[in-house]
Amino acid sequence: MRRLLTSPPLSLAVLLLWLLLVADFSPGQLAIGIILALLLPWLAGMLEPERASFGRTIALLALTRRVLWDMLLSNIEVARRILGPERVLTPGFVWIPLELTNIHGITALASIITLTPGTVSAELTGDRRFLLVHCFNLKDADAQVAEIKARYESLLKEIFP
Repeated sequence: MRRLLTSPPLSLAVLLLWLLLVADFSPGQLAIGIILALLLPWLAGMLEPERASFGRTIALLALTRRVLWDMLLSNIEVARRILGPERVLTPGFVWIPLELTNIHGITALASIITLTPGTVSAELTGDRRFLLVHCFNLKDADAQVAEIKARYESLLKEIFP
């Protein structure tokens, strides 16, 4: 069974994504989704030798809640800033020094930053030690770095040891 189901979380995500994309829950689409859910993680495992391992899964729930809340607040803040005077905006780039070493954790961090309105992940250094982030309104670079590290990286270090 382990050889067939190489990554249960990824398989579940593929199945759910397939069913949402086709918006059809018929037995035929479910069968295609199951085939994709078994095949795609196996193929992905052949491409990427570094496997994802999960630490504290309870931290995943806390991170999900935090990201959804931050996305809501960021949407409101970005809308408020866009409707306000342009001269008060201070866009800028900031390098985030990473303590995360797991590529899956780094990918999750970059995705979270990009999903949160007002910030976009721009570049990861070759040694995976720094992530460049563009901020829509960067007032204090040190505070922005501290916030990203405290809100997201700390939980991701628990999830991806």
